[in-house]
Amino acid sequence: MKKSLIDAFEVRPSTLKVEDIHDYDIFSDKNLLDRLRNNILEKLIDENIPDNQLMEQYINDEIDKAISNYNLDYLQRNYIFNLIQNEINGYGPITELLNDDRVTEIMVNAPDQIYVEVDGRVVLDESVSFINEKHIIRTIQRIVQPLGRTIDAANPMVDARLRDGSRLNAIIPPLSLKGPVLTIRKFAKDLESIDDLLLKGALTNDMAIFLECCVKAKLNILISGGTGTGKTTLLNILSGFIGEDERIITIEDAAELRLKQKHVISLETRASNYEGEGEVTIRDLVRNSLRMRPDRIIVGEVRGKEAFDMMQAMNTGHEGSITTLHANGPIDAMNRMETMIMMNEMSIPVGAIRGYIENAIDIIVQIDRLSDGRRKITNISEVDGMRDGNIVVREIFYYRQNGTTEEGSVLGDFVKARGTPRVVDKISRKGIEEIKGIFPKKSASVYDL
Repeated sequence: MKKSLIDAFEVRPSTLKVEDIHDYDIFSDKNLLDRLRNNILEKLIDENIPDNQLMEQYINDEIDKAISNYNLDYLQRNYIFNLIQNEINGYGPITELLNDDRVTEIMVNAPDQIYVEVDGRVVLDESVSFINEKHIIRTIQRIVQPLGRTIDAANPMVDARLRDGSRLNAIIPPLSLKGPVLTIRKFAKDLESIDDLLLKGALTNDMAIFLECCVKAKLNILISGGTGTGKTTLLNILSGFIGEDERIITIEDAAELRLKQKHVISLETRASNYEGEGEVTIRDLVRNSLRMRPDRIIVGEVRGKEAFDMMQAMNTGHEGSITTLHANGPIDAMNRMETMIMMNEMSIPVGAIRGYIENAIDIIVQIDRLSDGRRKITNISEVDGMRDGNIVVREIFYYRQNGTTEEGSVLGDFVKARGTPRVVDKISRKGIEEIKGIFPKKSASVYDL
């Protein structure tokens, strides 16, 4: 009986497919890979690229020279080529993730543990890896150095903003016990206007018109929400309703806002130097901004003593100010603002602080990330005076969750509370007629949270 060549020579095809190979396992000898990488990069940097040769061909030739004495297979050689090309032209191994519009967040926990957020879901990406921990640190340094930041043992933490607006945070040993950790929250290119939020179902048309009227009427707005809910994105979108004739001053830890108006002054905090000097905080910048003749003050996020200065600005004629803070809801936002003001250790009664907040803030916008990963504006409320020494917060719009589908998608609908908010009069007095289409009649009904 005739045998096939496979049977005759007892050759058995490998059951391992290319798709089953973890990116980190393609090149098993990590020390050799690191030496080859350094050797190739040093030659590429030291030597000038010939004018008559393409970059890819030049990289190929240098790789061929470096690996001529090693028996590497196709996958290993291709791995080195992609590695070197991304090191030269981009941000190392995470270059492709940064270029992928579906990826909204990148989290590097270890050389072979890179998690990404896609459509609100966090998953482990096995197609990307670093060589070792030193490779992660080198990549971080290469990214932040052109931005005027540094990271080393003396400065083991860094916050920065990439050219496309993405936010970078990195922390390395000795503060990180697991090794260097890199987190990049990408700038949402598909969320640049209120229409983009409407298309994603983050709010209703009435809510969008109401927020636009609030900004144009120069109401003071507080945006609250958890980490990664989209507070800065919403702040950027609401800032788009500010008129071109206004002088806007933005204050941030790492400049992320991308306002399209021409008359914008952007201020950014500065960390202390090696001697522990030269630090400039958000509080310092808020105080300084009051001397810069602002029409609007926009603070990326209040998280400490600067809350008092922000309230002071809102109470002293700087209408239309907008800021964000971390909170689980409108009531929690008021409590957090009160706590941050008390951090100043001034002898101010609690009742006076609450009155200060009540006079300063007009609207609270709560944005949340639901269990299915979608972001929604779950509550728009107004500060409706004081009652029995407590700040009264009144709902205007809210999202009512009714359940979830078998696939895990959240079911719910947006609801407009009964009655006419107090801020409608303030908006109408500014001559903004669009608000009448949402609240045509006045009512004395009040519904507290």
